[in-house]
Amino acid sequence: VQLQASGGGLVQAGGSLRLSCAASGRIFSSYVMGWFRQAPGKEREFVSAITWSGGRTAFSDSVKGRFTISRDNAKNTVYLQMNSLKPEDTAIYYCAADRYPRSGVTTTESEYDYWGHGTLVTVSS
Repeated sequence: VQLQASGGGLVQAGGSLRLSCAASGRIFSSYVMGWFRQAPGKEREFVSAITWSGGRTAFSDSVKGRFTISRDNAKNTVYLQMNSLKPEDTAIYYCAADRYPRSGVTTTESEYDYWGHGTLVTVSS
């Protein structure tokens, strides 16, 4: 499985962006797809995730209520809609796939098996 994230860019605070993660190869219904981000000088952190089959979702507290996650199974694509963006959302955003989720929606970075290269989101104040 290869993952390609896109949709990043420069946006003013309060604006919106939609990130896409296109997966090539077969995505099994058991997969969990996640988004993580890494800000300059900080460790990578969980943002959001969704189960491929059932649409269950999870969000970090810092983005809850502002970001939504969805997937289009026919296109093998996961989306992260980011609204009300803040300067602290500035980071490289990575999508990832957990091939063997233990239960529910995976939020732990180390449990993800496949990673994309990331797309840069810059939010200006």
